[in-house]
Amino acid sequence: MKILASILVVFVILSTAFPAPIKAAAADVGVVCDAKQLQPCLAAITGGGQPSGDCCAKLKEQQPCLCGFAKNPAFAQYINSANSQKVLAACGVPLPSC
Repeated sequence: MKILASILVVFVILSTAFPAPIKAAAADVGVVCDAKQLQPCLAAITGGGQPSGDCCAKLKEQQPCLCGFAKNPAFAQYINSANSQKVLAACGVPLPSC
């Protein structure tokens, strides 16, 4: 019984430490929300520079997920920053209204 309880505790800890990517809204079938996909935008968002073409492509791909990212405390500071709004505008991605 102790082994089963230990395995359950480890599973719970690992599942919260490494959450699986989630599906976007049903209207956006096929989009998997994965904040790691926005890595090419990190320099532009944190430094205020021009976004790369790869950044803009990833933002457009992950656009249905931006509200979910904005509600996540781990990503909210990046999504809601002034630089992020500039990057979205430069890429032609509308600011999400959540």
